Amino acid sequence: MSTEAEVQAAVDRLNALLGRSVLVEDVDQHPVWWCTRGPVDPTRLRTILHRRVDPGAAAIVKRFKLDRATSPVRTPAMPEVEMWSRWCVPLRHEGRFLGLMWILDRDESLAEEDLGPAIDCAELAAAVLAKTRQSAESIRFVRDELVARLLEGPDEEAVRELARLQQIPHDALVQIEAPARPGGWTLPDDMSLHVVSRGPRAATSGAPLPLIALREAVRRAAATRRAALAGARPDPPTWDGLGAWRLIVDAPEDLTVEALHPGAAILAAQPRNDLLTTARLLVDVGGDVTTAAHELHVHRTTIYYRLERIKELTGVDMQDGLARTHLQLALWLVAYRAQP
Repeated sequence: MSTEAEVQAAVDRLNALLGRSVLVEDVDQHPVWWCTRGPVDPTRLRTILHRRVDPGAAAIVKRFKLDRATSPVRTPAMPEVEMWSRWCVPLRHEGRFLGLMWILDRDESLAEEDLGPAIDCAELAAAVLAKTRQSAESIRFVRDELVARLLEGPDEEAVRELARLQQIPHDALVQIEAPARPGGWTLPDDMSLHVVSRGPRAATSGAPLPLIALREAVRRAAATRRAALAGARPDPPTWDGLGAWRLIVDAPEDLTVEALHPGAAILAAQPRNDLLTTARLLVDVGGDVTTAAHELHVHRTTIYYRLERIKELTGVDMQDGLARTHLQLALWLVAYRAQP
């Protein structure tokens, strides 16, 4: 069975035969094999140096429908993205599109009938990419199953198998991002798992936790995201930055809003939400009427009117700091529990 080294050797031979720079990229447009003896355009140079394709160059694939091609396609020179004319040979294995081979042809002197060796090389590259992709998909399937076990709770055996599969330490630390960020393992509910390698970062789940505590890390990330949707503004936007919102997040299910302050439930039950919104904003800005009027885009007189209505309904004087604090926590709980 062919190997990646054999593909690179084939690319080197093709370069020597055609006298032109050759680049093979996978379906995600990541450079995999190349040989750059001979002149190259600025786009090819950046691709090789940075190991990625510029957005302008990447757009060419959709523009010319190259992912649907079944035979070589010549793309014209495009000075606007600093690309010379080139041949594009699709990589397909058993009909499945796996990538593209690019052969620079600045003077357009390379005819299609000269591309036989390039097509042979593309078939070899496609076969190796198919094998690699299948192996990666198998590993990902096993990884996802082990992660699912850890999401159910601590599982030492799952940790050992996952560490061996991914070649990470058994005591590896992890952080969770919500919403998901590139570079991690995909988790349900638009989250991603990131193994800490160089140092912790300000992740949604807060400080790193051991892999065996993955369920707790996910809980923290989910709670932080839910709190943010409820109006929390942690700085930084992580579990560690929630501050007093941790009291709301960790409030037991049998703790009712009424138990914290019945006024919050009364405001939440009103047919219109203007009093609830005003009360919530006022408690969050320390009773500052001017700031509340500015944030709500209403006149201060409107705020004073609403203050009177809030006092009539709840008995709370919003200028009373202690009473305002109790109501604030209850209003936070209302907002938090209203989130999915």
